Amino acid sequence: MYELIAKNKRNSLALFSIETVILIVLGYFVGVYLLNDAVLGIIIAVTVSVVMGLMAYYNGDSIIMTISRAKRIQKKDARQLWNVIEELSIASGLPMPKIYIINDSAPNAFATGRDPKHASVAITSGLIDKLNRDELQGVMAHEMSHIQNRDILFCTMIAIMVGAIVMFADFFLRAMFLTGGGRRRRSSSSSKGNPMFFVIAIVFAILAPLLAQIIQFAVSRQREYLADASAAKMTRNPLGLAHALKKIADDPEPLEAANRGTQHLYIVNPLKKAKQKSGILDTHPPVWDRINRLEKLQRGGVK
Repeated sequence: MYELIAKNKRNSLALFSIETVILIVLGYFVGVYLLNDAVLGIIIAVTVSVVMGLMAYYNGDSIIMTISRAKRIQKKDARQLWNVIEELSIASGLPMPKIYIINDSAPNAFATGRDPKHASVAITSGLIDKLNRDELQGVMAHEMSHIQNRDILFCTMIAIMVGAIVMFADFFLRAMFLTGGGRRRRSSSSSKGNPMFFVIAIVFAILAPLLAQIIQFAVSRQREYLADASAAKMTRNPLGLAHALKKIADDPEPLEAANRGTQHLYIVNPLKKAKQKSGILDTHPPVWDRINRLEKLQRGGVK
């Protein structure tokens, strides 16, 4: 169990490092061809991503809840749900998160926030109606594990990095098109005057957003595996979550509150049915693979 958790953390950090390198390289190209100063381009790219990150850090959770049409509740509004989350908070040593309900019959849930002290969980009314207590506990343990593992902040930072890469790539390509190559023709010195280097810069700017999104989705898949394993450790009952995942994946009702910008947050992708195989553009691992891993944990005993 601990080896699995450590492996997923290492993989996620490695992918985040690649995202950072992509942003720096893109800033370098912007600096070389549009600002005539490579270091300035890198500084601007990093600064913009930091500013975007600060905005998301302090306001991201409220924005997501508004987009998802989630309403905050108190204990009297859903006693069993409240009790389950309260028990998990005590067992894990985490502060009680704010609890929101999305009035939608499709079963699903997600967690968001910047840290355990400022965390929120959102649950659809369909999830409450369609799962038994053990299954509900498994799903809530999964979301609490996202909070415990700092996934809610980590994945927000990844999303901000992707947004910055997309913005800089678009800016670079538009500027190069409008200026006919920017300042490239004004200098024949160093790499800026090298036609091959110019082609590499253009190709990189075109591919960078796609590569960044692929990495973002890979990080999302790693964090789902990590939260599943952590939830099994928290509840000592991997089958509760396994059965819940099957019910959620098999449910035919669409989640109207979800969109492409929030799909990665949910415990199961709300925009497409579960597949046996995972593609590089999938935000979640195949549900049946997750279920098989949980069943193996049950057979081997949660350690």
